[in-house]
Amino acid sequence: MEIEVRNEFSGQARVLVFNRPAKRNALTVAMYGVLADQLVEAAASAEVRAVVITGAGDIFTAGNDIRDFIGQPPIDDDSHVVRFLTALARFPKPIIAAVNGPAIGVGTTMLLHCDLILAASSSRFQLPFVKLGLSPEGGSSLLLPRLVGLHRASELVLWGEPFDAATAYRIGLANEVVADGELESRTSSWLERLLELPPQAVAAAKALLREPLRSELFAAMSREGDVFRQRLASSEAAEAFTAFFEKRKPRF
Repeated sequence: MEIEVRNEFSGQARVLVFNRPAKRNALTVAMYGVLADQLVEAAASAEVRAVVITGAGDIFTAGNDIRDFIGQPPIDDDSHVVRFLTALARFPKPIIAAVNGPAIGVGTTMLLHCDLILAASSSRFQLPFVKLGLSPEGGSSLLLPRLVGLHRASELVLWGEPFDAATAYRIGLANEVVADGELESRTSSWLERLLELPPQAVAAAKALLREPLRSELFAAMSREGDVFRQRLASSEAAEAFTAFFEKRKPRF
């Protein structure tokens, strides 16, 4: 059976790869558990100085595997989904996201917790939560307005429409856009540059940059979790998921 989350090494860096290309790298609950464990392990390891997150093939991640997600909803604070998002938000070392294609739902949300984001020119981003009868998660209700402004965040969340790599760069979600064929080499270059820096100074800088929002962030994630669970149980979400599987427009 193919490993759905590859855990690779690149010098003193850990490279986490969503490896389910036949399912567009959609994340299962089990994958969230593996990712959470790997982040916790990397955070505690003296040998690991940085993490890269990317997807196999030509897609970053299509977000949640819907059938798996509604079959095992994150109803508890110790669910694998919550564990992953918490580990990501608490991660003390730099994280590079190499977005190699569509990054949908949590695929976009998780980028708000990464420190450096490289996007291939074919990348597409989307926050379709409202369209699915759901609500923002993973701290995005706090971090996204801080990054792009309230009105643009409202547009991205309420409409839930895809946006391209150039837009991601323009609104500050991506540090740089590169040609698809150059993403891997550019990521390696950035990683090499990071690993040449003094690791304790890097960790201190990241902590200082993130600290002003830390208490607000976890309060926001807690509120989001409560609302998200309510939305999962709603008739609107039920209709949205049914319409998704039946490949029709939902009727709200």
